[in-house]
Amino acid sequence: VPSLLQVLPLLRALGATGLLLEYEDTFPYTGPLELLRAPHAYSPAELRALLSRARAQGLDVVPLLPFPLQFVLKHREFAHLREVKALPNTLNPHKEESLALVKAMIDQVMALHEDLQWFHIGCDEVYCLGEGEESKQWLQQQDNTPEKLCLSHIKAVATCLASSYPMVTPIVWDDMLRGMSEETLAGSGVPQLVQPMIWDYAADIDVEGKVQLIEKYRRCGFSRVWFASAFKGATGVNQSLTLIGHHLRNQLGWLQVASRSPADVLEGIALTGWQRYDHFSVLCELLPVAIPSLAVCLQALENGGYSEKVKENVEKLLGMSNLEIDTFMSTSLGTFPGSNILTLVTQVSFYLKSSVDELLERNRYVTGWFSPYHRKRKIIHPIIMHHFQPDAVSLLSKWNAVVQDLQAAMEQVFHKCTIEEWMEENVHPSLQKLQQVVDDLDEA
Repeated sequence: VPSLLQVLPLLRALGATGLLLEYEDTFPYTGPLELLRAPHAYSPAELRALLSRARAQGLDVVPLLPFPLQFVLKHREFAHLREVKALPNTLNPHKEESLALVKAMIDQVMALHEDLQWFHIGCDEVYCLGEGEESKQWLQQQDNTPEKLCLSHIKAVATCLASSYPMVTPIVWDDMLRGMSEETLAGSGVPQLVQPMIWDYAADIDVEGKVQLIEKYRRCGFSRVWFASAFKGATGVNQSLTLIGHHLRNQLGWLQVASRSPADVLEGIALTGWQRYDHFSVLCELLPVAIPSLAVCLQALENGGYSEKVKENVEKLLGMSNLEIDTFMSTSLGTFPGSNILTLVTQVSFYLKSSVDELLERNRYVTGWFSPYHRKRKIIHPIIMHHFQPDAVSLLSKWNAVVQDLQAAMEQVFHKCTIEEWMEENVHPSLQKLQQVVDDLDEA
């Protein structure tokens, strides 16, 4: 939380007016829901501190509960609520207990938030809906379709929120609604209950298609719509550095959509920053790594485009002198919170694997005289050893120092489990190979 509190004033200075928070398993659930909490979940006091600071910065907070609930349905205790028994993807919409779970989660999140205007209830990528036994029976009845099943599920969740908290408007991701006919959507009652958030994270979004989709949603009865762009994630499941240009072009596409839509239809735009593609995938770019991208994206939206003047303003706010948007920055120093993490992650991403591979796979003394065959048998010619042992030892000590600095910097921002995961994915494979060669040389 302290590291997030440092970022809030910067977000405000860059033009943000709100904070969309997808807590997943970091929310401090209590009672029967306590088992949903990750070991590093926030405490109620920590969350209150974050939320009150956000309010003080003039940021509207919008909590996001990701229905479907992978992080819930993975638990044995909730497995009986899965739509498909073997898969923790989707909640069974036919069980009363499913709705009771939804209500309990909403109530606990609402209890920690004050003065909410919106509540994001997810409802994207509801894979497997309709594939459970009860759904199959339901779909055999006359006039029942997968679309209607999806809409009735969205309606049930939205009604659950609206009945207890009439002042709060539910937001849903729009992907399950896009392909539905106007007749089905208009007749479902859903447009009167929710605001759709139209998402697209591509660098070249179909502007004309989006304009038509907005018109369709208007005709169906939706009062307002949101857009969702992305400032990180969305370009590679294990991406470690953020390509700013991709995300900037994404925002510029959305600006075109906005300029061609009626002024009163757009409620806002959320710049999503993925940390994982889903609950079970690896980490993609860390937040501090992507702050320059977020800064460029926010300022482009704030100024209606990107220019030399906007670039200079971003550089000033971030304390950077060499902002590069179309390539990964090979050196990236700044003064923004977490900028030391960006510098070190850049070093690791650019040079760790390549420097180790250069030594172990392209140095002829290693490949010719200290191959896996030699290493296994501990054979080496003493003269050959002098050709590469000093290089291996010095490379290892250099990278150990960098990784130590990165570890210390990450401890200011992340919990131990995140650091462990990032290191195991991005550092250990190369570092362990190098360490092993040095150890084998000693033994030989």
